[in-house]
Amino acid sequence: MMNSLKSLQQRIDSFLATYIAQYPHSKLQQAMSYSLLAGGKRIRPILVYLTGQMFHCPLNMLDPPAAAIEAIHTYSLIHDDLPAMDNDDLRRGKPTCHIQFNEAEAILAGDALQSLAFKLLSEGELLDNHTKISMIKELANASGLGGMCLGQSLDLQAEHQSISLEQLQQIHCYKTGALIKSAIRLGAFASGDIAKPFYAILDSYAEAIGLAFQIQDDILDIIGEQAIMGKPQGSDIAHEKSTYPALVGLDNAIKLTQQLYQQAIASLEQIPYNSQPLHDLTGYIINRNS
Repeated sequence: MMNSLKSLQQRIDSFLATYIAQYPHSKLQQAMSYSLLAGGKRIRPILVYLTGQMFHCPLNMLDPPAAAIEAIHTYSLIHDDLPAMDNDDLRRGKPTCHIQFNEAEAILAGDALQSLAFKLLSEGELLDNHTKISMIKELANASGLGGMCLGQSLDLQAEHQSISLEQLQQIHCYKTGALIKSAIRLGAFASGDIAKPFYAILDSYAEAIGLAFQIQDDILDIIGEQAIMGKPQGSDIAHEKSTYPALVGLDNAIKLTQQLYQQAIASLEQIPYNSQPLHDLTGYIINRNS
């Protein structure tokens, strides 16, 4: 699994590096490249690839949506790290964008990466226009008021407050889960009619791993090593954020990730195609240490 994961990480890294390099050199392009090419697990583009591959979609058809969702994710990290939000100095083991450049340039880099994502989706030469429009609509909804941005807003509002487990789950489903679900949908959309009967099952799978992914982040904020994670340990505690370990205890949070893992696998088993690579990735998501 790790070899195939590494291969897809290298593929998306190469595609992103080639794509961003076509623009003339500028401070903005440099700031965008700095964050976009800083590494990371690339879970979201890999989900695009593995979902599409399960339905026999060629990788070159999946490159634009995989790159688009990583551009959105990177923009969200740049803005998340800003002083007005989480005020973090370290990301992926390097100074955050606003520390390396400046706050204004970081804001612009995030803005430009967001628009770059939709340019990528519109340019997919191997995809028909109907599919492109479906992808643009999906990613726009998942990254904005219907998903990630709403989740970030709710998360900020919940700082220094006591919230219910139901409210926390809602925050996680918007802030993290929406883009993960979108990645899987983009892979399915690119695959055409063959994937349509399985949209609801894929959504169920996505909801389980999206929540598990964020709970594991909460867990790692307590027990993870900063050198491995590439970001400060204990930042959730410092910001007085509500987390699953804080609300239900560390042991119960770990048990919940295992329950969600089983739910995700049960969903995959309903799909009569080779879902083993997604099965393996699910295990990686649940058991990762960074």
